[in-house]
Amino acid sequence: MNKKDFTELINKIFEQNGLSDLLNEEKSEKFYKLSSILIETNKLFNLTAITDEKGIILKHFADSVTIARLIPEHSTLIDVGCGAGFPSLPIAIVRNDVKITSLDSTAKKINFINSTAKELELDNIVAITARAEDFAKTNREKFDVSTSRAVARLNILDELCLPLTKKNGLFIAMKSSRGEEEYNEAKNGISKLGANLLQISSITLKNDDESLDREIYVFKKHSATPVQYPRNYSQICKKPL
Repeated sequence: MNKKDFTELINKIFEQNGLSDLLNEEKSEKFYKLSSILIETNKLFNLTAITDEKGIILKHFADSVTIARLIPEHSTLIDVGCGAGFPSLPIAIVRNDVKITSLDSTAKKINFINSTAKELELDNIVAITARAEDFAKTNREKFDVSTSRAVARLNILDELCLPLTKKNGLFIAMKSSRGEEEYNEAKNGISKLGANLLQISSITLKNDDESLDREIYVFKKHSATPVQYPRNYSQICKKPL
C-alpha cells in the first residue's frame, strides 16, 4: 500500500473510532513507516499474525492508542510482555511526552523495537529483554504507569505489573470483552498487591463491517506491594493470588 492510500485509511479508521485528535501528518508518517517495517520484518521472523495494513491499523495501532488519553502527562510507562511493541510503539508515536520502557523475554522482539524506534526517531522508548518478575528485583515501584495487552489473565498479570508501579500510580490492563470474568477472579489479589479498581471502559473498535470489543481496566495503586511479590513465574501461574 502506498503512503497516500495508507494515510487515507488510517485517518478514516482513527476518525471512525474517535481517535483523530491523536493523529497528525507527522504521526501518520511514522505509522506508515512502522507498518512497512513490521510487514517486511515479519517475512523474516514471526512478529504478528496480522499482515495486512487495514488489520494492522485497526488491531495494532488503533487498539494500542485507546489507552493514550489515560496516561498522565510526562509519565514513565512500562509495557509488560510488549511482544513486537504493542501498545508501546504506537503510544510512543502519539504521546512523545511519555517515557516508555518495553519489556519482553524474547530478544528478537526487543531488538525489533529498539531498531524500529531508532528508524522512526522515537527517543522516548527503550526496549529491554527480561522477565517482569526478574526486572522487578532492581526496578521495583519505579514507573508511574504499567500496562499490558493480550499477555495473560488478569490474576497473573497483576503480580507482574503492580510491583513495578509506583504508589499512586496506575496499572492499565487491556482486555477483551471477557474482562469482567478475569477481574472477578483477580480482585482479591489486586487488593493484596496494593491497588483498587479506578475505572472500566468498554470500547468497540470499528472499520467497515469489522468490529473488536475491548475493555480497559484502570487500577490505582494506593500502597506499596508487599516485598514477597512478585514470586517466580511458575508460582504465579500455579497459585494466582
